[in-house]
Amino acid sequence: MKPAEPSPEVKLPYFDYLLELLKDGNEAVAKSFGRHVHWGYWENPKQAMLSTEDFGQAAEELSAQVCQAGNIHNGLNVLDVGCGFGGTIAHINERYVRMGLVGLNLDDRQLERARATVTAAGQNRIEFHQGDACALPFPDQSFDVVLAVECIFHFPDRAQFFKEAYRVLKPGGYLALSDFVPKKKLLPFTRMKLPDWRFYGKCNLQFSAEHYRKLAALTQFDCLVERDITVNTLPTYRYLRKLAMQQGKIASTSAVAETLGAEILSRLALLSYVIYAFKK
Repeated sequence: MKPAEPSPEVKLPYFDYLLELLKDGNEAVAKSFGRHVHWGYWENPKQAMLSTEDFGQAAEELSAQVCQAGNIHNGLNVLDVGCGFGGTIAHINERYVRMGLVGLNLDDRQLERARATVTAAGQNRIEFHQGDACALPFPDQSFDVVLAVECIFHFPDRAQFFKEAYRVLKPGGYLALSDFVPKKKLLPFTRMKLPDWRFYGKCNLQFSAEHYRKLAALTQFDCLVERDITVNTLPTYRYLRKLAMQQGKIASTSAVAETLGAEILSRLALLSYVIYAFKK
């Protein structure tokens, strides 16, 4: 394992907000985001009930969809980069056996919750490490699968992450991820010099589907899955509005503006939510 290096500063106001509500024992937030911190997936979006239980299951299902793309099965060593509160690690732990599961995150506060809430089942092994997605602190060919569920837009450099993922994957291993991907006509606007998103932190939404295809070729990955699931994630936005109303106050005006902006772009088919899988 590589020696630890100083980590980049973490500035994710939405996690500050969630951690404060979780600390206060907010039950609705705990059921919604205490395990997974990402959008939900509904196979039949029109049937979304938008209860806390329904959203919790949808968030679980989104992790399942990324795991399916990554060809997760029994007996694998899996690295979840940007693991948050350990929800995807927990999902795998509860469904598969003889797994070596490792979660990596820059923010040790998130890892503290993951360590406190996720316990290895049966013959599985679980570890959580603080570290940088672009300088993975693991030896070459350590993992069968690398995951990055709805977090790659926070990484400083997607190309460097792909190089690192390729390095730590065994031959034939999979990299699976989900990301917000702009359509070609939106790209010029994403390149405009704008301040960082105040609620969601620094997000690079400039990486198109064509960029992903070129990056895969450059890093010698074969792209096996490129699946647009935008429609399946859209109920998330209605649920977030409902949850905000239940709290009696909004997180911030920037939270409303940024979430609404993402929803409008998604509904106009300018911003897609895409699951990718690449094979080494």
